[in-house]
This record gives sequence, structure tokens and C-alpha cells, in this order.
Amino acid sequence: MTEPVRDPAIIEAYLRDASNLHGQAELLFRPRDADEVAEVLRWCQARAMPVTVVARRTSTTGAPVPMGGAILSTEHLNRLHSLDDVDGGVLLGEFQAAVEAAGQFFPPDPTSRHECSIGGAIACNASGSRTFKYGPMRPWVESVEAVLADGTRVSADRSTPLPWSVPQWVEPKVKTAAGLYPAKNLLDLLIGSEGILGVVTRARLRLIAKPTAVLAMLVFLPTRESLLAFLPRARALGPRALESFDRKALDLIRGRLPEVPEADCAILIEVEHEGEPPLDPWFELLDDVGALLDHSIVATDEPQLARLHAVRHALPATVNEIIAQHGVQKVGTDFSVPADRLGDLLALYDAVPMASVCFGHIGDSHLHLNLLPRDEAELVRARELYMELAKAVVAMGGSVSGEHGIGRLKRAHLALMVPPEVVDGWRALKAQVDPAGILGRGVMF
Repeated sequence: MTEPVRDPAIIEAYLRDASNLHGQAELLFRPRDADEVAEVLRWCQARAMPVTVVARRTSTTGAPVPMGGAILSTEHLNRLHSLDDVDGGVLLGEFQAAVEAAGQFFPPDPTSRHECSIGGAIACNASGSRTFKYGPMRPWVESVEAVLADGTRVSADRSTPLPWSVPQWVEPKVKTAAGLYPAKNLLDLLIGSEGILGVVTRARLRLIAKPTAVLAMLVFLPTRESLLAFLPRARALGPRALESFDRKALDLIRGRLPEVPEADCAILIEVEHEGEPPLDPWFELLDDVGALLDHSIVATDEPQLARLHAVRHALPATVNEIIAQHGVQKVGTDFSVPADRLGDLLALYDAVPMASVCFGHIGDSHLHLNLLPRDEAELVRARELYMELAKAVVAMGGSVSGEHGIGRLKRAHLALMVPPEVVDGWRALKAQVDPAGILGRGVMF
């Protein structure tokens, strides 16, 4: 078995994720293949030692933050076996670059794709801006190899039957990544299970032809009414992404894009196309809703598109830096609601009495309100506000997690939308798969 690291100075680097939650652990394992992963898990099962699977620590939910015991890092599971066959520790962005250099395309694009691992993205069924057109990770995963909590190695695709009874429940009819999927096969159960059942060591992924060209536009809208008038017609035009930024987010963006005007909000639009960019229908729509057309930023080639992506990527990173400077944990919503309740969600966010920044996947009615508490007292109030918002979102038929999962920080919110008998069923499933309850202890429930 790979020797554990016991040096506290080395282990310290593995004790936080992007939520700024801090944990503690006694041992760090860095296995290099699935056999070593299995050895580590069997060793820990025999000792009933908690194990937290850690990938690249981009999570905002505290799921990869250990609360004692051992850390199992997948960083050395980093081989690209073929264009569509990769180890779980491979960086998603590096994989996508290799795929696109070969003229292929892997659509899922979480904002952290240049920092997150493929296994981590599978574990939380990650999404991103292109989810509006392509969906989350789930439909793009053909099969996985994984090591279950007791050290059993498995291979799973959608023909692999479930070896255990899995609670069936009705998920909200919105974009969601909250709780275990009501799966009919082993692959779909493992996707989105947040590392509480096993460790994804390898995956075969579905690729498509790379889009011929992409038009991107950052457009600015003067009022909330113009935004709500724009969205239904914009969705009908078939973009691959519709991302929004509120006024406070624009203040942060302006440091990188000085040409950003004063506006109520902005929308980043991405459209795949062949031939000439389809500007006319978009500008006709934008003109109809009173957009600030003279300030639109249009990108029609890779460097221009990369510039807009860099700005979008930097926004959550900037928020995380602000939170870290305040020395408190991040409190950011991951709520999604039915499209006809988006206006209600925005009104709720407007009424929150705390400094905040709002941006996200408005095409899916899935927005991140990032509260910015400045001290421990405001952190307590931020959590209270979060719970009030979560209750309202569930009452609208929404989800308490559109893409990030539950982790350690959102267990109380999951209980708002999932019946207790379903959670009890998940506990029973967990006990079958993980007899000593070692893997991801305290995550999800």
C-alpha cells in the first residue's frame, strides 16, 4: 500500500476548499492507480477510519474538507489513456484542450474547469454555462471505473444493474444536483454521489464534433423589466449559454473590462453557428427590449472569446478572495427555480439586507447570490438569510442546489426538499455500500 504522509505542514494544504471551510486530518494518501485506492480504502475500513476523497478542492460545499481521519487525494490518477478514456484525477480543462486540438468537443464547462478534476466533476455532476444547451456531466459520461468504500473495484455503464435498493423519488423539475439521483443503473447512481459511495478512478466520456464557430456577446440591459422581457425570446433563439451579471458584479468586472457601462445587468450570450455570425436576430431582440446596444462587446474569434471567458471565470474567484480577506466562510446560493418564477427569485435576492454579488446561469433560472459577510456576526446572519431563501425556493418548486451539490454545508437545506423517508433510504444504502461508514462521513446527510 502507498505510504501515508503524516507531516502536518504537507497535510495543511489539503484542508480547505473554495468555501473557505477548514478541516483537519491525521494522514494523507496519494495513490497512483486504482489498486492502491482499493488498498487504502480496505485499510481504512478495517480501522473504521474516516476517509475524505480530495481532488482539486474547487468545491464550494465543504465536501472535500476532512473532519478527522485520512485524506485520499486523486491528484496522481492523471493519465490520458485515449482521447475519450481518462483517469479521474485529470484536469478537465487540460482534457478539453487535448480533445479540441483533435477537432472534438466535450461540452460540460464548470467555471472551475481549468482547476477541477474529471472525477470531481463526475462526483458532483458538475454543470456550467453550456448546460443550457448540453446539460450537466451526466449525459456525457459513458462509463466509469470506481472503487467502492469497502475497496471493491467496479466498472459501470448504463447497462450495469444496481446491486442495492436505491430510493426512488421525484426531483424538482429544474436544474438540480441535490441528493442522490433516483438511478436505474449503477453508473447514474455514482454520478453526483459526492464521493460518499466510492472513488471514480477512470472514465470514458462522450465526445462530439467541435462547433465550427462561436459568437459571443456581452450585452447590457437598463432595467429588470428589460431583462425579463429579453429571456423568453433569447431562449427561443437557441444559444448554448445565457449568463447574467448584476450591477454589483459589473462593478467587479469593470476592473478587467473598462468599457463596461453603467447598467442594471449584463448578459453573456454564446451561440454556435456556421457561416456568418447570426447577429441580426440578436440585435433585433436587444433593440426591442431597450438594450444599450452601443456598448455591446462582440467576440467572433477564439482570442476575443477567451477574453470574455477570462472575465466570467475571474468573477467567482474575486468573490472568493473577498471572502478569504474577511476570514469567514463563503455563503453563496446555488438555487434554481422554474422559469416562470425567475422574477420572484430576483425580487427575493434584491430584498436581502446584506452586501452581495449575483451572477450565474440565467438561461436555466439558476443564479448564485454571493453574500459578503464581513465578520462572524454577519456570517451567522448570512446563514439565517440563506435558510429563509432556501425555504422560499423550495416553495416555488425549485432546488436548493442547481449544480454544486450538498456537501457538508447544505445538509439542512436538502432536508427542506427531500422527504425524510428518502433520506432514511439513502442512509440504509450508504450502510450497505460502506459498512464502517468511513467514506465522506458527514457529507450530504
